[in-house]
Amino acid sequence: MYAEKSVVRVHRDLKVHTTLYPNSRTSETIILVNGSLATSASFSKSARYLQPLFNVVLFDQPYQGLSRQHNPGMAMIDKQDEALILLDLIELFRADHLLSFSWGSVATLLALARRPARIRSAVVSSFSPTLNTAMQGYLDRAQHCLGECDRRAIGELINETIGEHLPSLFKRCNFRHVSSLEAFEYAQMLMHVRQVRDLDSAQYMSCVSHIDVPLLFVNGAWDRYAPPEDARQFAGLAPQSEFAAIAHTGHFLELEHKTALQEVRSAVEGFLLRGRVGVCDRRLAMAG
Repeated sequence: MYAEKSVVRVHRDLKVHTTLYPNSRTSETIILVNGSLATSASFSKSARYLQPLFNVVLFDQPYQGLSRQHNPGMAMIDKQDEALILLDLIELFRADHLLSFSWGSVATLLALARRPARIRSAVVSSFSPTLNTAMQGYLDRAQHCLGECDRRAIGELINETIGEHLPSLFKRCNFRHVSSLEAFEYAQMLMHVRQVRDLDSAQYMSCVSHIDVPLLFVNGAWDRYAPPEDARQFAGLAPQSEFAAIAHTGHFLELEHKTALQEVRSAVEGFLLRGRVGVCDRRLAMAG
């Protein structure tokens, strides 16, 4: 796919590397928000099926991936900073939709709670408001490995826990990526782990109660760390919420096998395109 790459200035004068996959047949744009320890490259499959429908924007946080080199000596940022960065990107790219994965959903929900006027809908994948026993155990081990800057242990941890259902090729790629990050990135992730543990479910619920756009929560049926039944706790506070459980799939959803990719694609496209029809209907009614 043709890509337009640029480095933009955002919150706190930080620089973010962005990749835009343009679509001349639509004016609608979707921004993808990756999870912790991941870069925008993790959204390759998502971008491929979304680009025929939208202008697709990927980005790396200032401390990671292709953005890291543009922010030497930067101070660490928290999830509120990431939410403000996302709000800046929404304005810069005139985005209409968001799609987030895993802990990238924290910044996404915080941003949506500020009710950005442009956003019309959002997809939140592999995330729940509850830190269940499995997730608490994962965070315990992650906090120790990150604090020790034990690269091998961090890489093995990802594959043994949230990556347990990934095919072997993806596990090898995961290990190479996660075990080769800079010490600053591990310190940044350690800060995020501590912040996430300090945010209880009541705070997530309060955040979601301020969101006024349709939300789709997508979770893998086999995900022990963010299971569908936990995500459904959002239902009472987000009246415009929908839920999709992807069968025979864990935390990494469409990366795990082809059937999962097809089911995630069907759920996401159906949700986003239904919103598009509604917008068109309202515009026609106003014109009439």
